[in-house]
Amino acid sequence: MEHYEFVVIGSGPAGRRAAIQAAKLGRSVLVVEKGRKVGGVSVHTGTIPSKTLRETVLNLSGWRERGFYGRSYRVKKDITADDLRTRLHLTLGHEVEVLEHQFARNRVTTLRGEARFLGPHTIEVHGQDGETREFTADNFLIAVGTQPFRPDYVPFDGRTILDSDEIIELATLPRSIAVIGAGVIGVEYATIFQALDVKVTLIEPRSSMLDFLDEEMLEDFTYQLRDSGMVLRFGHKVEKVGRSADGFCEIGLEGGRHVRAQMILFAAGRMGQTRSLNLEACGLTTDHRGRLGVDPKSLQTAVPHIYAAGDVIGFPSLASTSMEQGRVAACHAFGFSAVEPPDYFPYGIYSVPEMSMVGMTEKEVAERGIPYEVGVARFRETSRGHIMGLDKGMLKMIFSMKTRRLLGCHIVGEGATELIHIGQAVLNLKGTLDYFVENTFNYPTLAEAYKVAALDAYNRMAGPDAAPHISGEE
Repeated sequence: MEHYEFVVIGSGPAGRRAAIQAAKLGRSVLVVEKGRKVGGVSVHTGTIPSKTLRETVLNLSGWRERGFYGRSYRVKKDITADDLRTRLHLTLGHEVEVLEHQFARNRVTTLRGEARFLGPHTIEVHGQDGETREFTADNFLIAVGTQPFRPDYVPFDGRTILDSDEIIELATLPRSIAVIGAGVIGVEYATIFQALDVKVTLIEPRSSMLDFLDEEMLEDFTYQLRDSGMVLRFGHKVEKVGRSADGFCEIGLEGGRHVRAQMILFAAGRMGQTRSLNLEACGLTTDHRGRLGVDPKSLQTAVPHIYAAGDVIGFPSLASTSMEQGRVAACHAFGFSAVEPPDYFPYGIYSVPEMSMVGMTEKEVAERGIPYEVGVARFRETSRGHIMGLDKGMLKMIFSMKTRRLLGCHIVGEGATELIHIGQAVLNLKGTLDYFVENTFNYPTLAEAYKVAALDAYNRMAGPDAAPHISGEE
């Protein structure tokens, strides 16, 4: 039986960051990964594949240039599933190579196999070669991620009725697809297929989607979806999923409505991959979705020397926050103080168009009773927007009337997930509206929208007697 100071189960964003952090602290570290290669869900079926697929679709379809050349514009006339997979496999291969090098450079031991607890300090690993080995450790980190929720009433077949892990290995592109679930994953894939000119129907039992977003930004995004031709079926619960006699997939909705499509993507929720861990042996239990509860500051579970991080602990389930959780857990496990992450971190939704936000929404600001003002810039108001042919997209900032501090930043449109970091920096450094008004931005850039939005807010806050040299126009 081998002993390590730190055993990490799972090699996704949380697991790899924790393992490398512990190794840099001079600890002996073992990473157990049950997949074919290191990287976890993030590299092989989640974050990297979906974003690679999105980028490939936008490039081959010519989506970014349609503002100039019309909706019929294409870079490649007949896009196939093989076209999408080629770039995907190249990207994933590179990600795995980088991660393996990081583990080797930091002397982190990796082992392929499925782990299960035998006791609070002991696990056994059933390896890919059929051999079973036992290990003990001072501390553990559970970072096993999640897997798609697959209800019994959906007849998954891996060809025409798929979950979000299977969709990246499509054999052929459908002419029409119905996406069940308007969460982040469902919305991302629905818009990716829409960019390919596949007929998309997005189905959600709730009356709205992505409720954590700012309402004005969500309204703008929803308008863009409808304008692109996507059919939205909200407020209808799915009662039946099957196939019709002519081979089409068919979805029966509450109220008697039916949706027909060549393919169905079921993306309504995910489950923690904890079932095979035998957590009872170490004194842990999960919720109904297989997720573990932790202390939000230390990432400790109910068993103090066992930590958990990443998607397996639930919201916010972002690769970026998972990495920080892994780092904090490793530091805490060995008595080192970890710099706590800032209060506000960005959310990025890689839909088409993409969205990103940091800080409070307008609704949250109003609920707290904070007097505020809003500044909005449309990408079409910037020279860079004209150059890029953007007729849609907006940036919205919320400022305190009393302190002039930035309270929230919300962007929908091209480059949103990159642009948001300017707002993030100002927000976490407690910056004010004056930073955006007084500073110079590269011209022409989309980042100039920050200044346009700030001047918009300034004019509203200052009233009609504002200084004449400051206006909402640039």
